[in-house]
Amino acid sequence: LEEDIVEGLIGMEDRACTSGFSVMIKESCDGMGDVSEKHGGGPAVPEKAVRFSFTVMSISVLADEEEEEVTIFTEPKPNSELSCKPLCLMFVDESDHETLTAVLGPVLAERNAMKESRLILSVDGLPRSFRFQFRGTGYDEKMVREVEGMEASGSTYVCTLCDSTRADAAQNMVLHSITRCHKENLDRYEIWRTNPFSESVDELRDRVKGISAKPFMETQPTMDALHCDIGNATEFYKIFQDEIGEVYKKVKPSREERRSWRAALDKQLRQKMKLKPVMRMNGNYARKLMTQEAVEAICELVPSEERREALRELMRIYIQMKPVWRATCPAKECPDQLCRYS
Repeated sequence: LEEDIVEGLIGMEDRACTSGFSVMIKESCDGMGDVSEKHGGGPAVPEKAVRFSFTVMSISVLADEEEEEVTIFTEPKPNSELSCKPLCLMFVDESDHETLTAVLGPVLAERNAMKESRLILSVDGLPRSFRFQFRGTGYDEKMVREVEGMEASGSTYVCTLCDSTRADAAQNMVLHSITRCHKENLDRYEIWRTNPFSESVDELRDRVKGISAKPFMETQPTMDALHCDIGNATEFYKIFQDEIGEVYKKVKPSREERRSWRAALDKQLRQKMKLKPVMRMNGNYARKLMTQEAVEAICELVPSEERREALRELMRIYIQMKPVWRATCPAKECPDQLCRYS
C-alpha cells in the first residue's frame, strides 16, 4: 500500500508523520464447505475447508503536534473479495471445535502480539511506525457462536449480541441493546467451569446465558446485508400467507387452512414471478419476493382492498429503506433514509 500511503500524506509535514500511523484490519473467517476432489485418489483429509482472511480497511495518522487523526487511506471496496486477503487456509470442518481452535491458535497468538507492538516500515524513505487494530466483523452467526463459546444456532439463547431468549425476543421486538462481549463471555465460561454457587445445570446455564465452551477469539458480531434480506423476506412470506387467509378475522386457523394459504401463495408466485418454492429462504428468492411486482401478484389473492393497500404501502416503505443495510456506507449514500429508519 506504499503508493496509497504516500499519496495520502501529500501536503503533510514529512517529519511530523513518522510515528502515529494506525491501521484498521477487518478479520473474516468462514467455512468453505465441501472441497473434496470429485475424482482421483488423493490423501484422505477432511473434505471441508476453512479460510481465515483479513482486509486493510483504513490507515490513519496522528501527526506529532496534532489533536485529530487524519485518514490517509480508505479501502474503496471493503466488501469485495478482491480486497480480502487469505491468511490461512485449512482442511478442517468448521464444526470441529478442537481442530479449528488448534489450527487458529498460532494465528491468534500472532495477532495478540501485534496488538501490543509496533511495526516499523520504511515508507517513502522514512521509517514509520504502525500500530494495528483488529475488528472481527467477517464472521457469520455459526462461526461467532463457535469461537465465542456460545451454544449452536438452535439454542434458546437466540442472540449473539444480547442475553435474550426466544421467549424474550417474541415479547419484545424493538428495545434491544448489545450487551454481550468477549470479556464477559470469558468470565461466564469460568463460572460455567467452576460453578461457584453449586447450582443445578439449568440454573447454571441460565446464569451464564448459554456460554458453555471457552471463547477463544474476539469477534464483533454484526448482521450482514444478505441475512437482513433473508430475515425480512422470511417474515414477509409469513405475512403474505396470513393476508391471503385473512387471519385477522379468524380465531385459530387449523393447520390445513394454513397449508392451503401457503399453497395458494406458492402457486401464485410460481405463475406470476417464476419463483419456485424453496425449502429454506435464500438470497435470490428473498430479493425477488421483496418487490412491488411480487406484492401486486399477491394482492390478487387478498380479498380486502384496504389490506391490499396496506401491503403495497408496507413494501413501498421496505424498498425505500433497503439502502440502509445494503449500502457500503449508509451515512454517505443515504443519510435521509438512515435518519428515518428507526
